[in-house]
Amino acid sequence: MAKQKSFKNLSASPSTSMAPWLGIATIIVLLDQITKITVARLFTYGESMPVTSFFNLVLVHNKGAAFSFLATESGWQRYFFSAIAIGAVLFILYLLKRHAGQRLFCWALALILGGAVGNLIDRVLYGYVIDFLDFYVGKWHWPAFNIADSAIVGGAALFILDELRRVGK
Repeated sequence: MAKQKSFKNLSASPSTSMAPWLGIATIIVLLDQITKITVARLFTYGESMPVTSFFNLVLVHNKGAAFSFLATESGWQRYFFSAIAIGAVLFILYLLKRHAGQRLFCWALALILGGAVGNLIDRVLYGYVIDFLDFYVGKWHWPAFNIADSAIVGGAALFILDELRRVGK
């Protein structure tokens, strides 16, 4: 019984403040923007610097979404993806307010929120998202990505974990 109570304490908190979750999201946004600004100042577009046998730093601009989806369109996608990001941010804020005591769920939301805001800032300021992390095997390269993208993927993984834990109860 004590083991179950301890497990429950990991997933829920009596606190209903959104502040910790907004703090996590803010840290993600700051890390994302600092790294993007640094790479944009140190590299020219398309420039690549090998770091390891499987990783490069590279400066690329993604006008589309994941995997450059719709990147070759005429420019309308900037506004479309910005609107989606704004909607997602508003919905995440609503969920954080409503479920602030559910730790794992809110960690997932905070990571996704930080990532969405980080990429939204790029779309609004530049019309594209700055990507710079380039992992590869041989000549096959994963599409370049950034800290915001990593946070979104991490948040999605935590959502899956949270749901698996919920189903297991």
